[in-house]
Amino acid sequence: MRHTLPIAPQFYVTAPQPCPYLDGKMERKLFTALQGDSAAKLNNALSQQGFRRSQNVLYRPSCADCAACLSARIKVADFQPTKSQKRTQRRAREIIRKSSSPWATEDQYDLFRSYLDARHADGGMADMDVYEFSAMIEETPVRSRVIEYFEPRNNALIAVSLTDVLKDGLSMVYSFFTPHMAANSLGTYMILDHIDIAREASLPYVYLGYWVPGSAKMGYKAKFSGLEVYSGGQWCPMSDPESFQPDNHPLSTDPIAEQVANIQLPDGRPP
Repeated sequence: MRHTLPIAPQFYVTAPQPCPYLDGKMERKLFTALQGDSAAKLNNALSQQGFRRSQNVLYRPSCADCAACLSARIKVADFQPTKSQKRTQRRAREIIRKSSSPWATEDQYDLFRSYLDARHADGGMADMDVYEFSAMIEETPVRSRVIEYFEPRNNALIAVSLTDVLKDGLSMVYSFFTPHMAANSLGTYMILDHIDIAREASLPYVYLGYWVPGSAKMGYKAKFSGLEVYSGGQWCPMSDPESFQPDNHPLSTDPIAEQVANIQLPDGRPP
């Protein structure tokens, strides 16, 4: 009888490039391919260790001289909306939510382009065409959903979230919304709605991606109670955002070999 041993994923590091969050910094990512029959298990295991999914890749910041980026998630049981967030929910009470399989549409792409042009015209996605957009939405080897939000009066698409369903929560992979309804705080509303969805499904967490102390672009994530950040190899409650400062010490990041050795795979083996 011949036994086939599972093949451990291989980890790689990207070349340094300018950081989109902190001026004067260079970013670098540790990543691995997400594929095969064990893709869902790997996505679950690595998401709990600060990784994020982008199509068929899992990645985590691994900058040479900075450790400011912290993976963030909301502990649903500990979340309590602020007065401002309650107002956002009331304003959006008539918005219609629809959930579907990850399939890209022209309406989604048009909304995506409007969002980028207004919010991130100089960002890394600014030149994304319709084919690349379709790949971002549709190329997923794990359980993913596209959650769309519609304005009820004219059934116009106003917000979209590409969301992974993890074993322990919902991961908001990428979301975008119309820039013409700023007063409705649609970005905040989508997070609040995902908290409701997770609570209804008895899922304990909503994963938000990375929070970066000192970055205005990421400041909104710190406004949610019940927030936890992945720091020092563990999830830590964040009661006071001001207590977290960007870690820019040149020795703040462990060597790549040590980082990889400390990653726990789904079967408990090191890479």
